[in-house]
This record gives sequence, C-alpha cells and structure tokens, in this order.
Amino acid sequence: MKKLVFAHFALLIALASGQSSMAQTVEGNATNGRQKVTQCIGCHGLEGYRASFPEVYRVPKIAGQGAKYIASALTAYQKGERRHPTMRGVTSNLNEQDIADVAAYYATLGSASAQADNGVGHANARALTLIEKGGCKSCHGDNLSKPIDPSYPKIAGQYADYLLVALKSYKTEPNAVVGRGNAVMGGIVKQFSLAELKVMADYVGSLPSELKVVQEARFR
Repeated sequence: MKKLVFAHFALLIALASGQSSMAQTVEGNATNGRQKVTQCIGCHGLEGYRASFPEVYRVPKIAGQGAKYIASALTAYQKGERRHPTMRGVTSNLNEQDIADVAAYYATLGSASAQADNGVGHANARALTLIEKGGCKSCHGDNLSKPIDPSYPKIAGQYADYLLVALKSYKTEPNAVVGRGNAVMGGIVKQFSLAELKVMADYVGSLPSELKVVQEARFR
C-alpha cells in the first residue's frame, strides 16, 4: 500500500513539474523586464508592504527567486489556477514574453550571500519534525533554498506570514477568488492543522535566505 501511495505521489509531482515547465517557453530578457514591472513595484518593491486580502500579510520577497518559478506562478495567476483578484488583474494583460522578461529581471536581483542553516536560531524539534513529515526538503532542497526543479520556489527566509497564507490557500476548497489548485501541495498541507502550518511557516521564515526586497530608486 505504501509503495502504491508513493508511486501516486511521484506521478503527481511529475505531472505538476511538466505543467509548470510549460509556463516559460520563451527566453526572458532581464533588461526588458525592468521596463515591465511598473505594476509589480508598488507592492513587491516596498520593504514590508502588506496586502489585505484574503488577510493582512507581507507580500512575498521575489527578488532572487528562480525565473522559472516566477514565470510559473504568474502564469498560474493568469489562468486562474492561483486565485487572487489583484494578481489576476496584474497578469491579465501579460503575454508569454512579458512574463519571461519580468521573471528574468527579478531572478537577477537576488543575493547568493545566504549562509547554510546550522540548526540554531529559531529551529525547534517540533518544526523540524513537521518539515520532515511534509517532505518539504524533497522538493525545496536540503536548506529549503535550492529547489530540485527550477519551477519550485525557494522558501527559506520568505516572510512567515506570507508562507502561512500560501499554505492555507492550498487547503481552501473551491472558491472563485481565493485558493490555489495544486494537487501535490494540496495533499501535503491537508495533513496539517493551521497551528502546525504556522509552526512550519515561522521556522522556514527564520532561515538564511537568498530572497530579498529591492526597492526602486524612486521609492527610496
């Protein structure tokens, strides 16, 4: 039975990877992308900026995130696989080249200065047990910052409140304006309570990170 469940899980991952790999079929140009982020910088270009839907949380750091993941996420919002009215509006007028260029631009803004997690700081036995149970490292890498596939996100050091909102969105039953439709993540998070998801989000958010917020000069 365990082998059957594992095989099914592996198939879901393969399908998800195959679908997300289709999100970026053109080569992105970071220079052009810098000219196309006007709608992005008002939220992602301000340190600590908070969204208010579906609850108050800091919008994610995307500078330094992998280009393929950013492209995949933008495409998911555009198609309605990720449901968020603001992001759906932002992506509605983007074509494949626009998405690839924006993704390439933000990918170039990261920093490789993050240090490996040494097990100190905010780590605790409960969080580590939950992370292991969820198999998070199997996709996001040993330090949760080196995904095994470029269509998966770096999550180490991401804002904890955003991570919690994102995790809860995978638990949301069909809803027209909120939630995320990903079979793999949906299956993983539904085995945890909201309290457990918060423990996980707080731990992951405390890890050293390659992600950051880069403010445009006009906002400094």
